[in-house]
This record gives sequence, structure tokens and C-alpha cells, in this order.
Amino acid sequence: MPATVRNPSGPREKLVEVHHRLCRVYGCPIGYFHEHGPMDELVSSLLSHRTRNADSARAFRNLRERFPDWAAVRDAPVDAVREALAPCTWPEAKAPALQRILQIITARRGSLELDHLADMPVPEAREWLESLPGVGPKTSAAVLSFSSLRRRALPVDSHHHRVAQRLGLIPASLSVGPSHRVLEAMLPGEWDAQEVYDDHEVLMLHGQRVCHFRAPACGRCVLLDLCPTGQARSAPESSLRQPAFHSPA
Repeated sequence: MPATVRNPSGPREKLVEVHHRLCRVYGCPIGYFHEHGPMDELVSSLLSHRTRNADSARAFRNLRERFPDWAAVRDAPVDAVREALAPCTWPEAKAPALQRILQIITARRGSLELDHLADMPVPEAREWLESLPGVGPKTSAAVLSFSSLRRRALPVDSHHHRVAQRLGLIPASLSVGPSHRVLEAMLPGEWDAQEVYDDHEVLMLHGQRVCHFRAPACGRCVLLDLCPTGQARSAPESSLRQPAFHSPA
């Protein structure tokens, strides 16, 4: 636990304090986990929807091994693409959806590349990506942040979202999609792309390792003094541990 307890005066100050504490725990800066170009990252992110990372990675490798390039995926029989995507959930839906997106990008750009996003302001780049069918804020942020573009965009996955809700950074009623804009607006303007990426990673890691969906480990959480949810959970446990009071005879 931190040596001193801070009382952040607002959401941004609280987010920054959370960021700094978690960076001390998980180590920042955090290295990017791959070197995908933006087109590869888009495909990878689309395959990951409602799919375990290991399974979507297998499906991505299948595509790269069975087809020479994304144009070949676009033009292949849909059954061949569906077979490659078998490790994913819903390959029968993802195969035609992926081919449709590849067709749209080709029509707009003349080729299957997204390098033009590097020269666009981040809000415009995200809007361009989210105009593609099936691309939402998480995927657009992932393409800009995780790919070789290394842009200043904040993805929010389910773990990140859960921790932010429990900390009171966002309302409990706010779903994952809209939370992207709210949490991104809290980020200090001086943070660069690496710090924004670190913020996503440390909150995600904390959700995976401590702030579990069921039975969060509040007793060993470095954010407990900042977390109304954790304090509410811990209070009954603390009262149960208090010794019983006995009146003198």
C-alpha cells in the first residue's frame, strides 16, 4: 500500500494517481506486444471480438499462412476464409464481415493499406475507422495505439472498464463503448502515446490480476483507499474481525 493516502480533488487527478500507483506495481513504460502494421492490427482486432486472445491469434496466423496477402483474403471463397477463422467464435459471421471490410477499404483507398491514418488527427482517424461496418471505439483505438502507428488513442477492454467503474472514474451505468470518450477526455493533455498505452495496460493488468470480476482481491489492492467499491466490500469484513465488546460485570 502507498505510504501516504492522497485525496484527489477530481476525476483527472484521481486517474493520474491511479496511473502512477499501478505503474509502480506493473512497471512502466510497458513494451508494445507486437509490431503489426495498421492493416494487420485492424484484422487482428476484428477477429478478437468475443474471442480469447490465444484463439484469435491462431485464426490470424491461419490467414497469414493460407493467403499471400489481404487482397487474397478479400477475393477468396468465403468458405476458405471461414475455415481459416475456425478457432474464433462465430467464424461463419466473421468471414463475410472481414471480406466486406476489405472490399470497402479497397474501394476507398485503392489498395489494402491504412498508412494514411498516420497523417490524420486522432479524432478524424478514429471516425474514419469507425465508419467501417463492425468497427467500434475499441477497435479504432487498438488500430491507432497498438499498431506501428503508435498514436495517442485509449482502448478500453472489459478489465479496464471494470476497474474504472469500481474506482468511480465512470458511472456504473456507462457501457464500454461510450466509456472510451469519457476516459480519454480525463487523460492529461501532456501525456504522449506511450503513457496513454501504459494507462490502458496497467488498468487491464490490474483487472486481470487483482480486481477480478468475481471475488476481487481488495485486501491486497494498492488502490483500496481510492476505491469506494473496494471500501464498501471491505467494511463488513473488517467489522466481523473486531473483538466483541463486553460490558463490565
